[in-house]
Amino acid sequence: MTSTQGGCLCGELRYEVQKQPARTTMCHCKFCQRATGGAYLVEPVFESADFTVIRGTPKRYTHLSEGSGKKVYIHFCDNCGTKLFLTFERFEGAVGVYGGTLDDPNWLKITPENSKHIFLGVAQRGTVIPPHFDTFDKHATENDGTPIAATVYDEPHIIGKM
Repeated sequence: MTSTQGGCLCGELRYEVQKQPARTTMCHCKFCQRATGGAYLVEPVFESADFTVIRGTPKRYTHLSEGSGKKVYIHFCDNCGTKLFLTFERFEGAVGVYGGTLDDPNWLKITPENSKHIFLGVAQRGTVIPPHFDTFDKHATENDGTPIAATVYDEPHIIGKM
């Protein structure tokens, strides 16, 4: 199956993606912790051409990123409050989906080759990072787009382990 769908809790909003994401980011930043209510956001990132809202019209909240100073747009259901996806001033043409809103979150093929963990410097203690994934203390690139060298662990890494 190359395409899949997702939606909000009440079913008022639905979306479809046409293929596997360009990449999947596990973001451990404080924004994502607060936005999800969890330890991190599993964020498959799609090209906007591969993402379509197929039912309803989401509301949009504009948030100014502390890190980049750029706008992040959170698209959500104003009936049930579910956050569905993000768009970005910094990454035009990209759509970051809240992975848990996919009808089948296991549809995602998450591998060390197509995924990374970012903002481990503020990750919650006890979070287990799997081996062989690119990891970053902050973002994976500088604000100007310059790549930052990744750290890759050979075995599971536990945040805050003493």
